[in-house]
Amino acid sequence: MLRLRQICLVAHELAPAVDDLCEVLGLATCHHDPAVGAYGLENALLPVGTNFLEVVAPTESGTAGGRYLDRRGGDGGYMVILQCDNVEDRRARMPSLDVRVANALNYGDFTGLQLHPRDTGGCMLETDQTSGDQAPDGPWHPAGDSWQSAVQTDRTAAMVAAELQSPDPDALAARWGEILNLPIAKGASGASEIVLDNATLRFVEATDGRGEGLGGVDVQAADRGAILVAAESRGLAVDGDSVNICGTRFRLL
Repeated sequence: MLRLRQICLVAHELAPAVDDLCEVLGLATCHHDPAVGAYGLENALLPVGTNFLEVVAPTESGTAGGRYLDRRGGDGGYMVILQCDNVEDRRARMPSLDVRVANALNYGDFTGLQLHPRDTGGCMLETDQTSGDQAPDGPWHPAGDSWQSAVQTDRTAAMVAAELQSPDPDALAARWGEILNLPIAKGASGASEIVLDNATLRFVEATDGRGEGLGGVDVQAADRGAILVAAESRGLAVDGDSVNICGTRFRLL
């Protein structure tokens, strides 16, 4: 099993980014994780169907999140977080791939690996495992104990793809495929893709002047019209069926 479970965005200020996501995509906050305070951050988790959008923001200077904001020129995509059922097997493979574990997570029934972005390329990549119930609507430690009650699907039903951009997207796709132990395919657009159990990782050329990173998210829209109207009313950039929220392209399918 390897499924997309969480996308993390980073913002200079938490509240405005969360407000935009809630008001435009029709989402609601389910949890604020106090554990991120150890990294000089504050956060909010918002369910999107059975997956999550997370926003983090620095609360002090000198944080990794703050340096990432500086490097990429503002708010944007920060982490791709996957759920697996074999985190120890994945941990054992990393040395042979010259991939360092930047942070090992262990909360008892929830363990995970945050991989060093200098070794993966693209952005921070994390794979996590929860013991016991691994159903798509099952427990997910970062989202708190009652996240299911916050699910809102009137406007946004699901998160179905993450888009990584790079000057050499095929090379980045090959590296992620090697790390995740999954094949590379060519999608309908001609872009290299990695197909997960519930979503796709798509690798495209960086053309927005922001360099390599997590540039976009595809969502299954339940009410595309309401999303576009709300985005325009809040002064957010709209380009066809895409809206820019927290420095990230949200493509409406």
